[in-house]
Amino acid sequence: MTGAITLTNLTSSFTLTGSPGQTVDTADPVDFTVTTNNFAGYTVTVFPAAGELLGTAGNPETIPTGSLLVERIPGGPFVPLALGTPVEVFRKTAPSAADGDDFSHDYRITIPFVRPDTYSGTINYVATTL
Repeated sequence: MTGAITLTNLTSSFTLTGSPGQTVDTADPVDFTVTTNNFAGYTVTVFPAAGELLGTAGNPETIPTGSLLVERIPGGPFVPLALGTPVEVFRKTAPSAADGDDFSHDYRITIPFVRPDTYSGTINYVATTL
C-alpha cells in the first residue's frame, strides 16, 4: 500500500530580477507542504513545462530553462532545470507530520544578455510516495 499524498501551499510564482551578467537568487523562497501517511516516505521533484522562458508579447527573445537553477535539497547545490528531467528537491524516508511537512527552497539564474522584459514559464512540482 502506497498511502495518500498531497502537495499544498505551493508558492504561486517567484521573480528573479537583475542586470545582464548578474547572478541572482529568489528574494523569497518557494514554499510548499507535503502530507502523507506512507511509512516509506516520499520525494518531491520539479521540472519545467517547456524548454524556454518566454518574454511578453512582441518580444521574440527567450531564455533556456537550463539557465534556471533550482536548489537541490534545502541547503544543497543548485542544479539546472532540463525539460523532461525531474530534479529531486526533497526526500524523506518516513511519513510526514500529521499536519504536513513544510519546505522552502530557492532558484538562481545568471541574467543573460537579452532584451529587458519579464520572462516567464511554468515549473511543475510532483510529490510521489516511495
